Amino acid sequence: MFSMRIAFKLSRIHADGLGSAGVLARGLRRPAEGSRALDLRHQKVRVLKSYASRRDAGGKQPGGSRPPKSTASPLLAACALLALLATACHKADPPAAAPPPPPVTVSQPVSKDVVEWDEYQGWVESVDTVAIRARVSGYLESIHFKDGAEVKKGDLLFVIDPRPYQAEADRAEADLLQAQTRFELASNDLARAERLLKARAISAEEADTRSNAERTAAAAIQSARAAAEIARLNLDYTHITAPISGRIGRKMVTEGNLINGVMGESTALATIVSLDPIYCRFDADERAILKYQQLSRQEKQENLRGGKWPCEMELSSETNFPHKGVLDFVDNQVDPTTGTLRVRGAFANPDRVLQPGFFARIRVPGSAAYPALLIPDQAIGSDQDQKFVFVVDGQNMVQYTPVKLGPMVDGLRVVREGLHPGDAVVVNGLMTIRPGIKVTPAGAPAAQPH
Repeated sequence: MFSMRIAFKLSRIHADGLGSAGVLARGLRRPAEGSRALDLRHQKVRVLKSYASRRDAGGKQPGGSRPPKSTASPLLAACALLALLATACHKADPPAAAPPPPPVTVSQPVSKDVVEWDEYQGWVESVDTVAIRARVSGYLESIHFKDGAEVKKGDLLFVIDPRPYQAEADRAEADLLQAQTRFELASNDLARAERLLKARAISAEEADTRSNAERTAAAAIQSARAAAEIARLNLDYTHITAPISGRIGRKMVTEGNLINGVMGESTALATIVSLDPIYCRFDADERAILKYQQLSRQEKQENLRGGKWPCEMELSSETNFPHKGVLDFVDNQVDPTTGTLRVRGAFANPDRVLQPGFFARIRVPGSAAYPALLIPDQAIGSDQDQKFVFVVDGQNMVQYTPVKLGPMVDGLRVVREGLHPGDAVVVNGLMTIRPGIKVTPAGAPAAQPH
């Protein structure tokens, strides 16, 4: 009975296959594909017949019992038929065309004489800093500046009530006049005594007394003159003027406050800092100082303490180190805790851009001028600790080229070893290439130093 069911299915499949093949041939007018579908149907028929014959041959077990029906075997057969059909109907894809060589941008290294610079972090500081303090006591009468204004040396800043000191100065002048009058009287008495002594009209003791009185009067004049000078100084101290030219800070007291002028306890009134010229201090390590000294001997230049060693500075918002100056001070000993030496550069500041306390970067030439090759930093790759560039040869093939790098100079990287002046270095498209492939190079504008 099972064989009959298989035969029925085979006949249905055979008929469906012929019908499908005919419809396919008529509808699509593709004879080759219709034949192909018919062959597939015949293959299915042969598979089912083979399966049926194996089933009939081994259908009965010893003892006349029939084996249990299996639902998995027909299912597996159907799956096999579908796989054969899908494989036979699948068209082979045409071979993919080779991709064109990737485009890259190349540029030749820039040849230029360069000087290597050593950069340091520094702080701007004023040449002169003065804290304005009272030298006499009294009430603050007036203030003659605006907070943060630039002042000139000698400008009036504060006035302390001068009336008590004016009176003291007048009294001292009167004391001086009295002392001068006493001296004149003593001088006349001494002159008469000398004449009377010659006439033996007075004793020598009396003459000596008048002589001592004359010298005492002369000393009193000196004392009175000194007291008058102190009184005039105190009167002058009531008018406080700027001791230097520069920028003054805010006033620390206001009018009407009692000012203390006692030494050691005097009232702080304001602060003035000079602006032009201005300093930038930094710390250089011992090796750098030795290198600079050796370089100065080789170049036969002034040493660091000669005031002619060049340096350049930029603020945090600036680039390309626009401020030019010279090193004018090197400390006399190395700090044993840090191994550094304090160095200072002096810079002109006519536009008042540099302010004391600013953070700055300062650089000092660390080598003599020498010819070098420079390339953009973006052209350099890293392979662990090895730096490399891709160079395109005459056949447009990419070559892996290890290089040894130097510092950045004017926005470009110095290449110490590995490149030649005419090499075509890949600067754009590095992520799409690898060594040994062919590329389509395009020239880039020559990199210009900043």
